[in-house]
Amino acid sequence: MRRRVILGLACAIASVVLGAAAAFETRATKLQAIKTVGIVSAIGEEMSLTRAGLTGLGNTAQSTSISAWGLDELIVQQATKLLSGRFRVQPVTYRRAAFAAIRDSAVAPVNLLRSDPFKELVRTDVAPQGLDAYIVITRAKSKLGNGRNVEGVGLAQYRTLLADYGLIHALYEVRVIEGKSFDVIEKRAAAPLDNTGTMRLAGPSGQIDETFEGPASSERLRAAIADLITRSLPVTLGDMHLIDGQ
Repeated sequence: MRRRVILGLACAIASVVLGAAAAFETRATKLQAIKTVGIVSAIGEEMSLTRAGLTGLGNTAQSTSISAWGLDELIVQQATKLLSGRFRVQPVTYRRAAFAAIRDSAVAPVNLLRSDPFKELVRTDVAPQGLDAYIVITRAKSKLGNGRNVEGVGLAQYRTLLADYGLIHALYEVRVIEGKSFDVIEKRAAAPLDNTGTMRLAGPSGQIDETFEGPASSERLRAAIADLITRSLPVTLGDMHLIDGQ
């Protein structure tokens, strides 16, 4: 009986391993066939301001417009530069607000059985059609400590009885959507740049200090958020095997 159980487990593990290898080979084949891509970015029109913790602040969140920062334009520019070594990147037009309006991340495990919500938007809202693939960059989510979710670009404060922590974050995920079938070839959330901070998020973030207070704080925040994006984007695209030599 025990031998049959062990044999069954071994077969199940082998099946999972072989299935994962086949899926990886299929993704690699599809990526190799891509020659032309368009880039869609919709993470940077607003910044969340989040407070959470145990000291009576309450779990509150606000948002403010940062469209003047041009973060999505920066992302398209940086991604174009990074991807041009391998692909022919063509400009595309799209309704940024339509992509930004989708708040429920299909990367999360709870959504694995659902149809990816961005597939239909790429089919109907991006022009020109007919490119080999579209790189879609949108907001991702993470837990702030054991409290509320934060997403996209933001400034978060988490306060306990003994300490007060502040973080800036630029949480995003990248999808490669095939341009004919609109299947999602690959998707990945940007990983943390380091794990040295006291408060950690599952994505690019950094601790803040008093230098973000005062009349010039907006420009310092913009520069710090832009730095998170420009440092994390090549890592994320490399992890997805979209950059030559990665």
